[in-house]
Amino acid sequence: MTPEQYKQLSIKEFSEAAKTYDTNHAGLYEMCKDDYPQMLAELEKEPFFDVLDVGCGTGAVIALLNDKYPGRHYVGLDLTPEMIEVARTKVAPGMEFVVGDAEDLPFGDASFDAVLCSNSFHHYPNQAAFLAGALRVLRPGGRLILRDYTSNDLVVWLMNHFELPLARAFGHGDVRVLRQRDFVGAARAAGFEVVSMEAQKDFRAHLVARRPR
Repeated sequence: MTPEQYKQLSIKEFSEAAKTYDTNHAGLYEMCKDDYPQMLAELEKEPFFDVLDVGCGTGAVIALLNDKYPGRHYVGLDLTPEMIEVARTKVAPGMEFVVGDAEDLPFGDASFDAVLCSNSFHHYPNQAAFLAGALRVLRPGGRLILRDYTSNDLVVWLMNHFELPLARAFGHGDVRVLRQRDFVGAARAAGFEVVSMEAQKDFRAHLVARRPR
C-alpha cells in the first residue's frame, strides 16, 4: 500500500468512529481513553503553556486539560475532518482544532512546550517525518509525550505480520507497531534526547523525549 492509501483508510475508519467516539459505545476505541490519565500525569511533571495534541480525535485530552488548566493555549490536530468537526463543538477560549497531517505539521518552529500523541503513531506511514516535525515545533527543552502499542519482539512481529494486515482488510488504517528499542532509536535519529521509554500494561509504549536545549 502507498502512504496515501494508508491515510485514506484511516480517514474512512475514523470518519465512522467519530459518530460514537465520545459515547459509551465506542467499541474497540474505548481502550484509548485509558491512556488519558498517564498522558496528563506526564505532562504535569513540568510547567507548560502551549500544548499540541497530534491525532487528537474528538479533542477529549484537550478538553480535560482546559478544564483543569484554563487560560492556556491548546491545539489539536487530526487527519479526519469528522473528528475535528466533533472536537470543535468543545471549543473554549485558548482551544483550537485543525485538520492536518501529522507528517507535515502546519505550525511554526518552536511553537509548543509539549507535543502529545496518543494511540495514533501506528497509523503514520512516515513515522520519522512526524518525529522530525514534532522536534521542530517544540521549544528547546520541550517534551514529546507519546503513547502507542508495543510488546516483546515476538508479539510485535505477530502484530505487524498478522494482526495489522487483518485489521487493514477490515478497513482499519494501521501501518506498523514498533519494538521498544525502535521507539528509542527513532526518537534519537530525529534529534530528541530520550528521557524515558517504558513498556506498560495493555501493550502500551510510553515514550518521553526532549528537544535539546
